[in-house]
Amino acid sequence: MNKKTSEELAVFGGRPIFEEFKSTSNLLKPDVEKFLNYSKTFYAQKHYTNNGPNVRLLESRLASFHNTKHCVSFSSGFWALALVIKVLAKPGKTEVILPSLTYRRMTDMIAWLGLTPHFCEVDEETLAMCPSSVKSCVNENTAVILGVHPIVNCSDVESLELIANECEIPLVFDSVESVYESIDAGKIGAFGEAECFSLHACKLFNGFGGGYLTTNNSELAKQLSSMRTFGFVGPDNIEYSHGVNAKLNEMHACMALASLDDIDAQVADNKARYYQYRKGLASLKGFSLLEFDEAFDSGFKNIVARISDAWPFSRDETVRILNAERVLARAHYDPPLHTKLNDNEYLACDLSLTESLATQFINLPCGQKVSCDDIEKIIDLLRFIENNADQIKQLMPRMTEHD
Repeated sequence: MNKKTSEELAVFGGRPIFEEFKSTSNLLKPDVEKFLNYSKTFYAQKHYTNNGPNVRLLESRLASFHNTKHCVSFSSGFWALALVIKVLAKPGKTEVILPSLTYRRMTDMIAWLGLTPHFCEVDEETLAMCPSSVKSCVNENTAVILGVHPIVNCSDVESLELIANECEIPLVFDSVESVYESIDAGKIGAFGEAECFSLHACKLFNGFGGGYLTTNNSELAKQLSSMRTFGFVGPDNIEYSHGVNAKLNEMHACMALASLDDIDAQVADNKARYYQYRKGLASLKGFSLLEFDEAFDSGFKNIVARISDAWPFSRDETVRILNAERVLARAHYDPPLHTKLNDNEYLACDLSLTESLATQFINLPCGQKVSCDDIEKIIDLLRFIENNADQIKQLMPRMTEHD
């Protein structure tokens, strides 16, 4: 990095340190030859959709990967999650327990189902939903517990399963960020009634869109396989209501298969990037990396850091400075879901910790388009910001001019 004075920061009109934007998404580009080779199968069989050969192969391989009996693919992770909650929600019950510190569109999915979110608190250190808070939210109207894994590491799966079993409430896991992870009890994918995953380009398995669900419940897998194809069972027989067109097509399945082929190499690259960040952030005051638990398998995909009062700028000020340099850092799950609902009703316990945590965490660039050299430049930039904090603060009124 060649900046010598604070005025050279891009937020004040200087030249950005990167020519291309550095994203917080995985953005894997699967090998095109592998994709084309898989594509020859459906092309030769003239079977492009409706449970084609590559969809069947992908489901078989993913079921094996997650050590489960069944995998059902969908056109998106949204439909995987929406349809399984629709099927499993206790009749006559209306509430879905989940954290507020999570994906911004989760409440839209719950509202689409005609249900009400009931927000629980999270753990201060792990950002995972707190089991004791979950249990306190359970009442006579609880329809489903939605066990959302955080971006780094996993929720307390065993405790959530214990609560669900004791209270006789279906437990579904949103595992989109934990596809490679494992816990004491085994590989993520085989817990609760079902676990849902995404094949979006920002995720570890990139199908350029799509999603899937894993389960050991054969009847549930059969019903969801039908519901994703309008509810059909056979050419003219509709057995299940609420069917939609949520099939995964062959082209997306081919991309996901090509991505799956290279998964171990991807994880090794992610781990190298993670170590680069861990080494660099340790030299900064006020930046602490949310570390992966290396006692278990992990995909090491996302980089999340906490910004404390020892850092000279707020999280949002830091994001603005970095973004101007084409470092597309992002606020981590901010605002919390319960603070931005307008017309939709919700219930919640005391979420003061969630509201505080939402201002402290930042997602840093990662994924297949970010190199270790790029990370070194980002660390150098952060070090420059730290060392020149007083001068930057004097110039901050000019930030708006260049946003």
